[in-house]
Amino acid sequence: MSVMREIQRRTVAARRRFWPGSEKVVLWGLTLLIGILSVAPLARLVWAAVAPEGMPDLSRFSHLLGTRRVLTATLNTLSIAIVSTLLAILLGTVAALLIALTNLRGKQAWVFTFILPLMIPPQVTALAWVQALSPSSPVLQFFGLSLPPGSPSPLYSMSGIIILLGLHNAPLVFLMVRAGLRRLPADLVEAARAGGAQPWRVLLTIILPLVRPAIFAGAALSFVTAAGNFGIQAMLGIPGRVPTLITLVYQQLNSIGASALADMAVLSLLIAAITLAGLMLSRWLGGRQDVRVTGTPRSLHQPLGRWRLPVEITVWLWMVLTLLLPLSALLTTSLTQGFGQELTFNSLTLSHYANALFGYPAIRQAFFTSLGLTLLTAVILTVTSLFLAYFLSWQRTRLVRVLQLSTELAYALPGIVTGIAAILFFLKPLPLIHVSLYGTVWIILAAYLSNFMALVLRPTMAGFAQIERSLDEAAQIFGAGFLRRMRDILMPLAAPSAMAGTILVFLTALNEIQVSILLVTSGTQTLGPMIVFLDEGGSSTLAAAVGCLMIGVVLILMLLASLFSRRLPEGVLPWQV
Repeated sequence: MSVMREIQRRTVAARRRFWPGSEKVVLWGLTLLIGILSVAPLARLVWAAVAPEGMPDLSRFSHLLGTRRVLTATLNTLSIAIVSTLLAILLGTVAALLIALTNLRGKQAWVFTFILPLMIPPQVTALAWVQALSPSSPVLQFFGLSLPPGSPSPLYSMSGIIILLGLHNAPLVFLMVRAGLRRLPADLVEAARAGGAQPWRVLLTIILPLVRPAIFAGAALSFVTAAGNFGIQAMLGIPGRVPTLITLVYQQLNSIGASALADMAVLSLLIAAITLAGLMLSRWLGGRQDVRVTGTPRSLHQPLGRWRLPVEITVWLWMVLTLLLPLSALLTTSLTQGFGQELTFNSLTLSHYANALFGYPAIRQAFFTSLGLTLLTAVILTVTSLFLAYFLSWQRTRLVRVLQLSTELAYALPGIVTGIAAILFFLKPLPLIHVSLYGTVWIILAAYLSNFMALVLRPTMAGFAQIERSLDEAAQIFGAGFLRRMRDILMPLAAPSAMAGTILVFLTALNEIQVSILLVTSGTQTLGPMIVFLDEGGSSTLAAAVGCLMIGVVLILMLLASLFSRRLPEGVLPWQV
């Protein structure tokens, strides 16, 4: 009798392992999803570059990469990414030191404004700066600092691209360095101060060496973002005749069409190789990411003394020059009847906002398309990340590690590489159903799901790290199935962290341009590329109005997230002190 019961028990256990809601089936479902969204398109990209005619042909690499046009674009991309990263390291590290170590007043407000440019779409940032520093700038005219009429904007140059990318990516370095400073044990610093070491000596010999891994981690993010930033490179580089690999792919694909996909696949691999090389180099230079020292991790504190007021004036003046100046120029341009006019009661108009909201169906359609895609992306990725974080946190098998690597790789690669891979993979009709996703919103959704999955997964995994596994094990002992345990126990506990990732995805995807710029068509416009199309078409005032509306949406979302920050895990909102 006991033998029969044991056989029955094992039979029931085996059925539970393979029923539609079991862990194994869910894991293989996640594997299939990530394989279709991330692995297969990237594999198709590599194959299209290596063997466009079906047979490997490496001679095309040397022929294409050896052309003067590609060499110039590659050198420009490397120069822009390296120098802008150095600028971002300087600005982000100084900002993190002031916020984390000093008694600066108004830290919360300053950090919010410092992080804001990171949330603003880069194409809007570029448009604001161009209008702020153009000869017809209404802001410069107001202060009597106008440039000579007819002179080109100084931003239409490599130095202009570098400066704007450095300003845009400085918050990335700031976030990484601030996190490193928070984990820094205070005992070593206090011992050095007790021994008579001056603050500058403590900073250079103790603090900076210990946070070196965080600095280089921020540098890696800045380098990857700068190399793959389409918005700023396109808005400044194309008019300024500064070719980069990103703009070269965009221009060639727009002018030649799908016949250029094989060459664009080669250039996409070159862009991917540059970004991955930057990541590996920064990791090697940064050394160990986990610096272990003896001491208690307590907050450091360095009073500014008599320098407190001058430093506060300097940091807020910097914020006025780098944030308020371009945004005020963008707002002024959107409120005048024509570009370059002085803002007076006679020239003041709201017609551009009316046209942006009601007059142009293409803009309205682009907004609703972006909103729908963003909502769908956020919902799908939130649910997926909850299940995937379970396996990544508690079942570190080889398959699970491959899934995590695939999501991280898809996020690390520039969005334009994801776009080219999606075109190559989804261009032909899908098997069995014989339907092509190319030219539809579904290819954009697939690219979003691939590119932003890691953005939701990271905070969700942080939430699972705070859950006692014994809760899941106890429910399992009492016979609760996998989906029952996820629904009743694990999801409610991890939901706040997952929602934090959802907010980040919503802020990023609603106005993004890197992924969708090559995937949009006349019938599937999204909001991010609309700024570029309007500016290229000569509608600068309408583009300014759309840019202001996009910034307004970002501000509203950030403020709403801040209102619910107490219900979210600490540190998941980057602008929270």
